[in-house]
Amino acid sequence: MAQFKAFAPNVEVNGETVLSVVDGMGPFKETALKILTDHGIKDPQAGQWYSQQAWLDAFKTISEKIGTSTLLAIGKTIPENAQWPPQIDSIEKALASIDMAYHMNHRGGEIGNYQFEQTGPKSGKMICKNPYPSDFDQGIVYAVAHRFAPKGVIPAVSLDETAPTRKKGADSCTFLITW
Repeated sequence: MAQFKAFAPNVEVNGETVLSVVDGMGPFKETALKILTDHGIKDPQAGQWYSQQAWLDAFKTISEKIGTSTLLAIGKTIPENAQWPPQIDSIEKALASIDMAYHMNHRGGEIGNYQFEQTGPKSGKMICKNPYPSDFDQGIVYAVAHRFAPKGVIPAVSLDETAPTRKKGADSCTFLITW
């Protein structure tokens, strides 16, 4: 599967997560709401569930009409809006918990996963095997790394160009993280 295509037809995403599209588009919230409405998600509300494929279709429209930098910005808002596991107190635990948070905010079938592996004392990689756009995933990984980095540390997150990438039709993307 490449990006923008749900792994299963009945998968749903919660309203808190859908609202990240609206928050991630900042001053263009009305544009976000129109795009969501155009794809069948009218007036998204926290506590409600929406078709993942409809949400992915909205992402595709945003990517094509507005640009991938907006997908990155939306991804950065996910940790602020989505339900998150409690007791996270380090960057390593935070990055490893992305998969748990992902599963807390989706239901109804196969959704894929996020797999974190620490590769050194201050480095790791995240394999994102899901239907979301690569830039969106990079925004999530970036925001989580920054939120939980040690004081005074600025993490870096980059797409591993030597690994398969959804940008080129693969099933996953790999991000390299240093802190």
